[in-house]
Amino acid sequence: MNQEHPRGTGRHDTLLAANHTSDATASTQSKQADACNDQDPMEVLQALRDELDGLDRTLLETLRQRLDCCCRIGLHKRDHAIPMMQPHRIGVVQARAAAFAAQHGMSPAFLRALYELIIAETCRLEDEIIGVQPGPA
Repeated sequence: MNQEHPRGTGRHDTLLAANHTSDATASTQSKQADACNDQDPMEVLQALRDELDGLDRTLLETLRQRLDCCCRIGLHKRDHAIPMMQPHRIGVVQARAAAFAAQHGMSPAFLRALYELIIAETCRLEDEIIGVQPGPA
């Protein structure tokens, strides 16, 4: 066993704890676990992968919608001479992600990094819309 990543602690246990927030949820998960025990392990794995694929489609579509909204914001800023950079807004978005992470047992560092990527892409799109040429790297 890898000493740096011991089994049975960390993210998996955090998710399990977060998923057991009510008796109803625990009861539903227990029934799902019982059903999984009666099925072929490969069928269960495929069903879980199918579920994950659906979640990925939803995630990607939501991200597309978010970027589309950001483009509309960029157009509004351009049309009304509003500066592209709004540092206070970035702080609001990051704080909301941090609160979500804390509430749902997720890694704040993961969500911070994810939002840094999303915000960087948003800024790139707004730069294109507003017409700001990127500086030398």
